Parts: sequence; structure tokens; C-alpha cells
Amino acid sequence: MAVKVTKAEKKASYDKKLCKLLDTYQQILIVGADNVGSNQLQMIRKGLRGDSIVLMGKNTMMKRSIRIHAEKTGNNAFLALIECLVGNVGLIFTKGDLKEVSDEVSKYKVGAPARVGLVAPIDVVVPPGNTGLDPSQTSFFQVLNIPTKINKGTVEIITPVEIIKKGEKVGSSESALLSKLLIKPFSYGLIVQSVYDNGSVFSPEVLELTDNDLVARFAAGLTNVVGLSMILDYPTLAAIPHMFINSYKNVLSFAIATEYSFPQAEKVKEYLKNPSKFAVAAPVAAAPSAKAKAAPAKEEKKEEPEEDEDDFAGGLFD
Repeated sequence: MAVKVTKAEKKASYDKKLCKLLDTYQQILIVGADNVGSNQLQMIRKGLRGDSIVLMGKNTMMKRSIRIHAEKTGNNAFLALIECLVGNVGLIFTKGDLKEVSDEVSKYKVGAPARVGLVAPIDVVVPPGNTGLDPSQTSFFQVLNIPTKINKGTVEIITPVEIIKKGEKVGSSESALLSKLLIKPFSYGLIVQSVYDNGSVFSPEVLELTDNDLVARFAAGLTNVVGLSMILDYPTLAAIPHMFINSYKNVLSFAIATEYSFPQAEKVKEYLKNPSKFAVAAPVAAAPSAKAKAAPAKEEKKEEPEEDEDDFAGGLFD
């Protein structure tokens, strides 16, 4: 006989499990779970098995457990999770690479039909081509203003038509037509909404940044620091090399304009007095090859006029 577990015992068990996970894992993905079925969720759990754990639950219960655990442990970093628990969400605790875990989660998406009243997450376009439907079904296409023609006893769509726009609710006509065409326009799965890492919460777009992106952003920030330091004449580690170079330019300009000199300025002064001394001789042109020499000679030989043999013979004996 199975032992009946009360609601209080279930809540206590859930609270204990959540608190243990908070103490064990420092990285958490907050994921949206709209339209995700139990079978699909089981596949995701199986795919993440090893270094990640998926935990679903009511937001009120999760918020209460997190708040009480933060008070007991004195770790207020957990409180950053509370603001993320909005809507139908779940938590993925992981010790692996956040980018790899996020990519793994995105693989488990299942196609879904366009049900009536559902808000479309994407634009839905009916492609052109033969639908396989008999001519009696043309009323569906006429209601949605889809141009068609009868070809070999079946309805054929002439041009692609957008019948549902992103953010709009699916109507009964659109749902019936897509069902008849066996089109499942939507796909659903766990969607990463926020990322928690050691007390910091940030957008999942950060996971897409590469090393080159980070270097470029760091270089842009460093340029701003240098520019501000130079304007304010405030020395910083990034601006000191530029300040030294500018100071050297000023001293060099002063040495050129006056009799004052120093070893580094002597060469510059000498160059200004006699620039030709520092000129580099142009490279000697390569000698023409034997073939190049022979070619003009051959052409000259072809250009020699040919003597008329008949004129020459006649002139000799006349």
C-alpha cells in the first residue's frame, strides 16, 4: 500500500531540494517553459544529465524558499533570482559551460500546430505549390485572400501569402487551413531568459560574445580612457606612453628651433640640413634577358624591305 504524502511534506521536500541545489551550484539558467510538455521536458532532462539539473515549480514556492535560505545563510546574492521568477519559468542548475548548456537546451524543440487563440511567436507564411486538397476546399483560401487555381483536380497556391503575423492571435480559419495543409508553423522548447552566475544576473545574449568581441570592446574602452586622460592631463597607466611621446615631440621641436641639442635630436637636425645624405639609391633595373634581346632583333629583321628580283635582273642587262 502506497504511503500518502501530504502537501506540507511535498513543500518541505521541495524546499530542501532547492536549498541544496543553491548551495551546490553557482550557475543557473532561468528558462521559459511555455507550451513545453512533460515528455519534451523529460527529453531535456535526459540530454542534460551529468552536470545539469532541471527544476520546475511554482514561482511563489521558489521565491519563498530562496528568500528564507538567503536569510539563513546570509548570502543575499540568491535574492537576485527572485526578480527573474516571472511567468512560467524553471531553473537549470549547472556546473558546465553556460554557452554549451544553453545550446544543448535549444536543441530540444518540438513542432506544434497553430491552435485557435494562440499568440503567434513568428510570422506564418503559406508557401506556393500543390496542396493536395480537392476544389471543394477553396472556401478556406478565399476567406484568407490566398490566390489559388485548380490544377489536375487539386487546389494549387499561386504565390506565398503571410496569413499570421508575429504577436497576433491565431483565428479559427487560419488554424483550420494550416491543419488541412499539415503545417506545424510553431516550435516550442525551453528558452533561456536570464543567466545567474555567482550572484550576477545578465542577459543570455552575453553568452554569444566571442573572444574577438571582448577584445574589441576592451580596446574601445581603453581608447576612451586614454582620450579622457589626455584631455584632463591626468596620468593613467594606459595614457602614460602617449604622454611620454607627446613630451618627446615637444622637446624635439624645441631643440630644432634653438641651439639646444641632445643625442636623439642630432640625427633629425642633420637630416634637415642635408636630406640628400639620407636618400636611398634607386635599385638598378635588371638586365634584359637573352630572349628579350633576341626578340627585337628578330622583329627588325622582319621589317627589312624585300628587293624585287625582276627589277634587279632587268636593270643589269639594259
